[in-house]
Amino acid sequence: MAHPSSAPAGETSTATAFAAALGSFLIWGLVNPVYFKLLGGIGPVEIVAHRVVWTVALVGVFVLAIRGPMAVVRGVGSWRRLGIFVVTTLLVTVNWTVFIWAIGHNQLVQSSLGYYINPLINVLLGVLFLGERLNRNQLVAVAIATLGVGVLVLSYGVVPWVALSLAISFGFYALIRKKAAIDPVIGLLVETLLLAPVALVYLLWMGGSGSFGHEVGTSLLLLMAGPMTAVPLVLFMIGAARLKLSTVGLLQYVGPTGQLLLGVLVYGEDFTSAHAIAFACIWVALMVFSADAFTTHRAARAAAE
Repeated sequence: MAHPSSAPAGETSTATAFAAALGSFLIWGLVNPVYFKLLGGIGPVEIVAHRVVWTVALVGVFVLAIRGPMAVVRGVGSWRRLGIFVVTTLLVTVNWTVFIWAIGHNQLVQSSLGYYINPLINVLLGVLFLGERLNRNQLVAVAIATLGVGVLVLSYGVVPWVALSLAISFGFYALIRKKAAIDPVIGLLVETLLLAPVALVYLLWMGGSGSFGHEVGTSLLLLMAGPMTAVPLVLFMIGAARLKLSTVGLLQYVGPTGQLLLGVLVYGEDFTSAHAIAFACIWVALMVFSADAFTTHRAARAAAE
């Protein structure tokens, strides 16, 4: 058996990608909701505008210092690729705005539902557009999770637009970024650069009625919108570029679990019997999916050795 230090480069890269993806979902599930709760008195559009401006500043300085301005030009490359960036920019803008609105309106439980649905969307998109195949155990896991989500959706009595908006926008965002093989850092910079003129005009239009520059604490929190946005998104794209979309979909259960726990235990949102049934189904599905992945991985390593 090979010593860990002499592990194949591909295995090391996969392990790093897994750690990066897991870290991104821990930040999205636990850190970001707390952060945006602290900005609860500010409208979601204003917060998104600050996210864009400070992300451009942070990532722009990094790219110019490390890679140079031509890296952005090469990253875009063509009008067709610029069109792809326009689509991903629209998708991530919808996702950011709905997520911040949900936190500010005590909808973390429904937000967690959206991100529980999102892995199902990713699995479906992986099968439809990337040619990924699911074995019998994986199909059973998806069916159980779908049942759980269906129970929760029916319990609302209305279409859970927050959950569906988050799930669909982020699912297609991940799919397009993966198919286009977009560099995670350059991609984030180009997307926020496309939004920056609109964000700056909006903030200038708000003028003194905006939240920035009046209180030191609030201004510092808004400045933190850059790293709070850039770090988890870059970690996610590093992971998504290496991992199968279905694996990324599995890891995404980490984020909504953190949101659910925060919403119910910290912020006092309702958790009904329907929630309990739905989340029990989802966690059973997660265990089935994880056990199958672990067994497959061990069999592959044994065959290689």
